[in-house]
Amino acid sequence: MRAPEFWYDGGLFSSLLSPLGWGYAAAGRIRRLFANPRHASVPVVCVGNLVAGGAGKTPVAMALGNRLAKMGRRIHFLCRGYGGRVRGPLAVDRRRHDHSAVGDEALLFAEHAPTWVARDRSAGADAAANAGAEVIVLDDGLQNPYLAKDLSLVVVDGSTGFGNGRLIPAGPLRERVSAGLERSQAMILMGGDTHGAIRSAVEAGVPVIHAALSPTVESSGLRGQAVLPFAGIGNPKKFFAMLDEMGCRVVARHGFPDHHRYHPDEIMKMVDEAQARNALLVTTEKDIVRLPREARPLAHAVRIRVVWQDPSQIDELLGRLFAGS
Repeated sequence: MRAPEFWYDGGLFSSLLSPLGWGYAAAGRIRRLFANPRHASVPVVCVGNLVAGGAGKTPVAMALGNRLAKMGRRIHFLCRGYGGRVRGPLAVDRRRHDHSAVGDEALLFAEHAPTWVARDRSAGADAAANAGAEVIVLDDGLQNPYLAKDLSLVVVDGSTGFGNGRLIPAGPLRERVSAGLERSQAMILMGGDTHGAIRSAVEAGVPVIHAALSPTVESSGLRGQAVLPFAGIGNPKKFFAMLDEMGCRVVARHGFPDHHRYHPDEIMKMVDEAQARNALLVTTEKDIVRLPREARPLAHAVRIRVVWQDPSQIDELLGRLFAGS
């Protein structure tokens, strides 16, 4: 889906939908009230957010997995497999599975470490632990009350914050900000705080860890290059802005809904446009895995990494998982 403008601008339509948002919040509270969270046999690190749409969860989850691996821990990723048809638990095999089966995030995680897709997160955690995981990095499970978490981190995009502060469908919030932060051990703020996210963290007594997304050294080589970007992620504008900041000459921009499944005609139309403008067709790592395999060489994936302002903060939190072991 594409986030409606009123999720961030407010307005009459958002006000009219507010009562439905109250119902959405009540349903979530009831679900958590009656849930009996199961504890996995290994630590579970949850990387979640409080809004629908892109906040940077996937690159943060991969960055945490990499840091845990450098600590000598065998990590497995666990995700729902949004956009895929498989219910799981299933160990992702990039040679056999595509995004229509397991979703795009799972394919990205599987580049770095063993990855599991499971609608039942508790069953997925058990499968990972039985397969040798020493720690599980759970992608987007903050609102799931059925698997207990040992460390929950809320990722917030500083450029959009919590939108208009209203709940789905009146706004982007999946739950009240205070409720989500209450169950978290830290907020990871991506970029500068332009919408008061830090104030919410201070009110909740939650520490803030500052980070940002940055292109890899390889992708930084696009500086000065004419590019034609396309993206079907939570916030395509953020991807386009990063290309501007990299010094790319952006000749056109094509945004699509999150997890968009590209039709061959759409791809070829953009390929033709890029060639006509003498530009390189570029997209995100998430988007490239949703292209048909034969079409992937036609676009360049811009790779990004998480840069921590103070890496010791995140290392300290992760280290607590194994204190005394």
